[in-house]
Amino acid sequence: METLITGTKKSKIYTDSVKIRYQVFVEEQKVPISLEIDENEGFCIYFVMYDDDKVAVATARLLPNDRQSNTVTLQRMAVLKEYRGLGYGRQMIEIVEKHIKEQHFSKIILHAQLSAKAFYIKMRYVPYGAEFEEAGLRHICMRKWIL
Repeated sequence: METLITGTKKSKIYTDSVKIRYQVFVEEQKVPISLEIDENEGFCIYFVMYDDDKVAVATARLLPNDRQSNTVTLQRMAVLKEYRGLGYGRQMIEIVEKHIKEQHFSKIILHAQLSAKAFYIKMRYVPYGAEFEEAGLRHICMRKWIL
């Protein structure tokens, strides 16, 4: 298992991230591609987890929001369907949180699909606010302080 990180769209890591996102969000969940690839692509940090056979199986991206509030937004967290339930999501969150702490950010926010809410609660994220629709799917805002 290996997780690689990039801040540039000119890398294989970014391309692998987009491939996973396309499979999960566009093909599986029917999110329009125009919403999946957005104006923040060039500002994000991308994480891709590779299995022992070098297959890209999970991804996430971080959008640094505001240095003053030390907040980042976790976005586009996805695990390929055939790899779900094997702990890749939990491992990805742990790696992302370690990176955030090393970069001296202290708060993570995210928009969780309702189907993933219980997963994030297990990872100690706290829901807040009302449920809402985003990209045709029900979501809830969640946050976690990294100390």
